Amino acid sequence: MAKSVANGMENGIAGRIEPSLQDVGTRNLGAGAGDVPVAARCGDAAPPPGATIVVFNADGQARRPAAFGGKAVVTGKGEAAWWFGTGPHAVALVPFPAAPELGLQLAFVIDSADPRLARQRFDLFLFSEVAGQSDRLVLADLAGRIEGALRGALEQGTLDLPPCTSLDEWNAFRAGLDRLLYMRFGITVDDCVPVELEDVDFAAMLRQRAAPMVPSVPLVPSLPSIPSAPAAPVPLAAPVLPPGPGDAAALRRLFLELPDATRTLRLLPAPAFAVRQAQLQRLSLAALDVNTMPSLAWSAPGQARGHGGQACLGAASAAAVRALDELWALLARMAPAGKGGDEANDDRNEGGSNDGELDRIVANLAFHLAARRGVGADARREPVP
Repeated sequence: MAKSVANGMENGIAGRIEPSLQDVGTRNLGAGAGDVPVAARCGDAAPPPGATIVVFNADGQARRPAAFGGKAVVTGKGEAAWWFGTGPHAVALVPFPAAPELGLQLAFVIDSADPRLARQRFDLFLFSEVAGQSDRLVLADLAGRIEGALRGALEQGTLDLPPCTSLDEWNAFRAGLDRLLYMRFGITVDDCVPVELEDVDFAAMLRQRAAPMVPSVPLVPSLPSIPSAPAAPVPLAAPVLPPGPGDAAALRRLFLELPDATRTLRLLPAPAFAVRQAQLQRLSLAALDVNTMPSLAWSAPGQARGHGGQACLGAASAAAVRALDELWALLARMAPAGKGGDEANDDRNEGGSNDGELDRIVANLAFHLAARRGVGADARREPVP
């Protein structure tokens, strides 16, 4: 992949290297650069010079007041002030876990306020995924979230980065990556180039892969051979899923992001009005299901739920969050050509393939929310159109 695209860059077709990569790439990718704060809660201290201020109220509504020099931000009752640096920022990503030596060097900036939007996407990301769990967002954490979204889109098929990528395939991947990161995090990609990462510990990777292997039983040559029954086949290990968020953090994301995802879907062009209306209704019912979700600790008034039951319900909420991430990735693919878009996107929307994928994601989301509520597969549910 890197060699094919690099050949195109040598020919001058895509050889543009943004100043952001030259200026901040070494600083942000160097030792200790992962601790560089991208956003943090203001508190009583003044925000850094040049930072953008965003104030959240108790309902999650955000506003971006103007910063006055080095003075602290004055907030009202129930409000919390955050600052973030617009960048440019540079990180190194590994799109494929099986090939950790092939990376992408990504330069991006946090998008400025769009007056057409009721809530900026980065503000939603900051309040939904960061504000409830931590007081700061460092560059390494943001890079990990971007890398997870990229890997999920590649596994889902909304992005494609084949081996020996041609220049046209690379441009299509870049356009899809731009839409994904803008739709998911509210950031604008400045430049993205393939690089070969050198700090890869292949020995540690081999040890990690060999850990779940079952050791073979040694043969004892002194004992006489006794015919025995054929050994039972060793079951394959279940795939290890990445650790999901806590139940409260998962429900927080679902509560805050599902209405915005529904609003985004409503603004996209629909091939059939009835189909889109049914999809919007199912997403609205999913949001209503999240709003009325019962407590994790109690199965009934005065009856506490056991640890095993809490773990099962927590796993269901984490699975619902993964379905939400798939929904954002698909919405980025369905977005028309425009900001971060390309002309080939309209061709991919033909044939109803995106609508079929959307139906699958919404059905999985409803299933996981029902499991989080504690409704069994054989329980009666109201029919959903």
